[in-house]
Amino acid sequence: MLTDLYVKNYALIEEARVSFQKGLNILTGETGAGKSIIIGSIDLALGGRADKDMIRTGAEYALVELTFRLDDEAQREKCRELELETDGDVLVLSRKISPGRSVCRAGGEMISAKALRELAQVLIDVYGQHEHQSLTEKRKQLAILDDFCAEKLAGIKEKLAEEYKRYGALLKEWKESDTDSGARGRECELLRFECAEIEEARLRDGEEEEVEADYRRMANARKILEATGTARSILGDTEGENISDLLGRALRELKGIEAYDEKLAQFTQQLGELEALAADIRRELADYEETLELDPEAFDRTQRRMETLAHLKSRYGNTVGEILRYQKEQEERLEKLSHYDSYLEELKENLDGAKKTVLGLCRELSDLRRQQAALLSEQMKEALRDLNFLEADFEIRISSDENDVSASGYDEASFWISVNPGEPMKALENVASGGELSRIMLALKTVMARRDAVDTLIFDEIDAGISGRTAWQVSRRLALLAGEHQVICITHLPQIAAMADCHFKIEKRQEGEHTRTQIDVLEETESIEELARLLGSDALTQAALSNAREMKAQAADTKNRK
Repeated sequence: MLTDLYVKNYALIEEARVSFQKGLNILTGETGAGKSIIIGSIDLALGGRADKDMIRTGAEYALVELTFRLDDEAQREKCRELELETDGDVLVLSRKISPGRSVCRAGGEMISAKALRELAQVLIDVYGQHEHQSLTEKRKQLAILDDFCAEKLAGIKEKLAEEYKRYGALLKEWKESDTDSGARGRECELLRFECAEIEEARLRDGEEEEVEADYRRMANARKILEATGTARSILGDTEGENISDLLGRALRELKGIEAYDEKLAQFTQQLGELEALAADIRRELADYEETLELDPEAFDRTQRRMETLAHLKSRYGNTVGEILRYQKEQEERLEKLSHYDSYLEELKENLDGAKKTVLGLCRELSDLRRQQAALLSEQMKEALRDLNFLEADFEIRISSDENDVSASGYDEASFWISVNPGEPMKALENVASGGELSRIMLALKTVMARRDAVDTLIFDEIDAGISGRTAWQVSRRLALLAGEHQVICITHLPQIAAMADCHFKIEKRQEGEHTRTQIDVLEETESIEELARLLGSDALTQAALSNAREMKAQAADTKNRK
């Protein structure tokens, strides 16, 4: 559930904090007051497109913060999957935009906008002003059906996607295999040359590091010898003052006085260890010098090996490992071309088998969709009747085309409806008006909400194109929906606003040369006054207020009977 919204320097909002409640949260206000800015800010915090022009004029940045209480295990599991920290069951999402940067955070951790959108899918469902128009798209209609039966389809859709990918790879290989004998001969000749060149080099995986290390040591052998010789001299390999003599002298001095203070024995011991360590290093340096390769022939061999590796890497891969993998691939390709007829026969057999498997999964998926389409159609009829489509008939028709297969099957879904008695069924895009589409979308949201783990539903002007008795039916449906989910709704209709469990007013205020949007929660009396305004009253007359109180009472009675 969305508990708090904090907005700063976003569009006309200087700073605002809104605490949403359970049930039906209604937002009203004059046209242009900034109601849609609220939805825009929520969308921004959920990973929507960031636009620097939305930063309030004169501000350096815009910030939106959403606080959710995680009421569902699926939400908590998604947070664990994304490795997000929560404060108990509380999760805070934020989005900060500045002219050159956008930063998303979830649970205090930076997160990509893509991951934020993924998280949002289990937290909140936002229905925009024009979303109902997408209902007329066939792709959207199939997506709605698949969402309705997502749990039943999940396994088979995943398997189909995997098998379709395999089929696509085989189909691509089949199309690319159509070459004439002359082209195959030339390719075989090139493959033999490349494989022979790599084979002749007798490569070992990882050997380039060894060769480079040998070359670097041999090329700098004289410099190394000079440095190690000097180091041995300093450590005590030559006559004159050196570290070994100095340490010995210091050790003798301390031994002569250590009987006077037991603490001096510790220094004596440490100097003895230093003297022994210097002697060990001197001997090890001498042993190391004997291993240095000063043979010009060995250096020449190493240099030629470096050149061989460089040549092969320039042609076949950046590392010896990549070159060896390339060799194996080319040998497999050469084997195919050398036995081309057998290769084609096996490829065709594999391709036919993969296609058969894909079509079988498509049929299985299609059968499930048809079963669920009938169930969704019945539930939609019931939901539509509750929204004043008293004699509406609704049907989801599935058409399949085996020649038009994709990773999601070969089906196309089409929503058909009859809104008046005696009228024949027609495709949704050919019959519904804007107001009807809004109600159909609300019916769908109601049906889908029963199966959805999302707690919070947001509707931006779901009342488009409706009025009168139908508006009351829509408000009743929203109230029923709010019994199972948190609903946040922007509306212009008093019938819907009257049903509010929590009523907010959004208004635009002029302060000097600046304009800002203000959001206030309304008490009972203020809510009635706002209803009177929505009823069209220029002045708050007793008649207008009485009408508003009556509407509020009617809404309360409806909620008590639900």
